[in-house]
Amino acid sequence: MMKIITRETKEEWLEDRRGRITGTSADKILSKRDKKPLKGFYQLLADRVAIPGTDENKMDRGLRLEDEAIERFCKETGKKVTHCENTLCYREDDPNIAYSPDGIVESEQADVEVKCKDTALHIEAIIEEKIPSEYEAQIIQGFVVNDEMKTRYFILYDPRCPRDLLYFTLHRVDYTEKIATALTEQREILQQLSELEDKILNF
Repeated sequence: MMKIITRETKEEWLEDRRGRITGTSADKILSKRDKKPLKGFYQLLADRVAIPGTDENKMDRGLRLEDEAIERFCKETGKKVTHCENTLCYREDDPNIAYSPDGIVESEQADVEVKCKDTALHIEAIIEEKIPSEYEAQIIQGFVVNDEMKTRYFILYDPRCPRDLLYFTLHRVDYTEKIATALTEQREILQQLSELEDKILNF
């Protein structure tokens, strides 16, 4: 049997879809191969437990909440963090290898990376108790740029969720091989870019 509900507005229709498996989301819930949750699964869970999001651009939202996230992290850990805005750090031996930290931890060779953009990813990190894989390259980049960096704190903050803050402590020694590989690959890519740039400019 099937029930049909027709709403008067698109807003009501969208609200009815929240937390339900629909034709749009059905193939994004579980991997057919190993039954592991996919992004759509965590989005459904976010729809059920978090305050609904707005039309605010995710990047704008992330930037807006950075100060709040860092403040919460400091309160939770007792650490002192200087929030970095419009800051670019690059390798002394190659300025084309760079990254932008969200904050520097005082009295430590450490920084913070803050994510406040995506509720589904926030929920995924809570459930899986690990950082979503799409952030790994960004995590490694801080170590690639700064050879003296010992620790990075990866902060996820979402005031729409019941558990609004979680953070992970990342140690350089745990990423040694990936850091070396990333640095080698980036140098190779930059060399290719330089050769192609010369070729195009001198064509």
